[in-house]
Amino acid sequence: MPVWIRTPADLAARFAAPPPRIGLDSEFIRERTYWPQLALVQIAFGERDEDILLVDPLEPGMPEAIAAILTDARVPKIMHSPSEDLIAFRRACGALPRPLFDTQLAAALAGLGGGLGYQKLVERITGVALPKGETRSDWLRRPLSEAQLHYAADDVRHLFALHDALRARLAELGREAWLAEDAERALHNAEHEAPERWPHLTLRAAQFLDRDAQRRLLRLLRWRDVYARESDKPKSWILDNELAVALARRNPADRETLQSMLDAHPKSPRRLGEAIWQALVTPHADEADAPDAAQAEQRDKARLRRLQDAVAQRSAELGLPDGVLASKRWLEALLDSGRWPAALAGWRREQLEPHLAPLLETPVD
Repeated sequence: MPVWIRTPADLAARFAAPPPRIGLDSEFIRERTYWPQLALVQIAFGERDEDILLVDPLEPGMPEAIAAILTDARVPKIMHSPSEDLIAFRRACGALPRPLFDTQLAAALAGLGGGLGYQKLVERITGVALPKGETRSDWLRRPLSEAQLHYAADDVRHLFALHDALRARLAELGREAWLAEDAERALHNAEHEAPERWPHLTLRAAQFLDRDAQRRLLRLLRWRDVYARESDKPKSWILDNELAVALARRNPADRETLQSMLDAHPKSPRRLGEAIWQALVTPHADEADAPDAAQAEQRDKARLRRLQDAVAQRSAELGLPDGVLASKRWLEALLDSGRWPAALAGWRREQLEPHLAPLLETPVD
């Protein structure tokens, strides 16, 4: 069985001498909260059970002990697709794992495939087929079952094998710096995670609203984001999208009309009527700058298609999976603003600018 770590002292003793690297993962629950609740931390020193630590972050003082490990720059942390784990660590421990090696991203940059899951990547590189059994477990319960413990240990057991194979492949391709750059960007995004500035653009229904209604929707969605974060509740529990769009479209004339709309909706937050009213009628200083959702849908599709074709061609030349070099959303941001977004900075811009710059300057017939 893997080693269960119950106290901060036990964890600190295991790191009395810093290891050359660790495999790292976490289990968290996010079904009833806005923020992921850190429920278990797995740390691998090797592949054997006795080299795998299962750390209980619910114990007093444990988040601080975990933070000391996360921030030890002498010890590389190998993780797989860690975006939500990063948020969980930052929320629970106030720290992020540096330096970071993301095996999912490394596999993409190595040309093995985009968005490969851990089980699939382990089987591809090591030939080991892992079970998927406990993906929807209650990781906050104690004690954890034997099946949960084995599943959790397997999530870090093969990270060293992935690391060795992928690092060698990236070195052969000269792309180690690409991975380091992307990992640091992921850490920066987790560190500075904030609500979407223009959340109305994420709702397809917004394109059918006039500009005033779009501004009202923007106010409601921004308020919802703040309230969900502060109350640690899922956004849909605060105000669902359908009701937000309906309120923005109808523009209730007064507080009583709004309350009647809330009372008629089966999923409405009736007790939040006053807060919703204030959000609805309070303009934001920057809302005049908000992009028009209808225009976003009607953007120059021919030019966007040409950008996508150029990216696809360059991706094929580099042996990169679709979506790794540039996503449609990043290209839309480039096309709409005429400025290279942060997501396309660094090595991506170096690879793409010679191919995209002429298309950005040339009108489409």
